[in-house]
Amino acid sequence: MNRMLAGIISDTHDNRTNIVRAVELFNRKGVSLVIHGGDMVAPFTALDFRALNCPMEMVFGNNDGERIGLVNSFRDIGNLLPGPRTFSFQGKKFLLMHEPGCLDDVAGAAGVDVIVYGHTHEVDVRLGHPLVINPGEAGGWLTGKATMALLDLETMTVEIVSLDS
Repeated sequence: MNRMLAGIISDTHDNRTNIVRAVELFNRKGVSLVIHGGDMVAPFTALDFRALNCPMEMVFGNNDGERIGLVNSFRDIGNLLPGPRTFSFQGKKFLLMHEPGCLDDVAGAAGVDVIVYGHTHEVDVRLGHPLVINPGEAGGWLTGKATMALLDLETMTVEIVSLDS
């Protein structure tokens, strides 16, 4: 397991085929944490995320209607909480949210190293401090492009990876 590599995904929107592809890639790369920016949608998506070799940090998205079911389904996989919320991993402080409404206001927040968000279905990587990452949509339903991101926590570099086969 690469302790300094995190996987970032968002807006999977029940696309189980792409979730399986993402999980396989995260496991192959040896990520030590997967961060989900919301909109898993249905609790059954946990069936595919269970194959991860690492824990997850997650927030609810605006399409995550069955929240109790999602929390129960993901309980053994990681932390699924309302956003925005913070957590620390490998010495970095993360701010995780789904909708970017307050993004510009919090981008300069002291002590936050990485901001992860979703919702827009568009890739957005802003270098600097804090590093801002939207991995785009993993579901691929809206834009026709399915993407996710890999974050090297040592170099603070981001690679956007296509899930399209």
